[in-house]
Amino acid sequence: MYDRNVLRTELIRDEDLVLTPYQDSVGVWTVGVGHNLQAKPITHDTAMVMLEHDIRDSEESLDRISETWRTLDGVRQRVLLNMVFNLGEDGLRGFRNMWSAVDAADYEQAAHEMLDSRWAVQVGVRATRLADMMRTGMEPA
Repeated sequence: MYDRNVLRTELIRDEDLVLTPYQDSVGVWTVGVGHNLQAKPITHDTAMVMLEHDIRDSEESLDRISETWRTLDGVRQRVLLNMVFNLGEDGLRGFRNMWSAVDAADYEQAAHEMLDSRWAVQVGVRATRLADMMRTGMEPA
């Protein structure tokens, strides 16, 4: 039986470990250790593992942005997580007026600030739904 650890080391040496998608020498989109995304798209399980890591990263970003986001109700926490997931830490940090409104528990104003942005134009229905959730603290209808 072959040694899986040795094979892994050899494949990393020969294929390299690249953490962002790239086009290989024949133009095929590849990621990781020579994983051909055209012949073998990522699996549902792999996508869900990546999602869990991204959610954890989003929580850590919010911890750096706000000392109080974890004290909000779960619906409003999800709004902020959804936004930081989409915008990134620096992008969400730029919503200064929204953050001031959230800190003051003025959720009507926070929703207004969310909708009064280039982001709202770009994401459309998503922004409207999240603003409604921020405003009401309730699940979307």
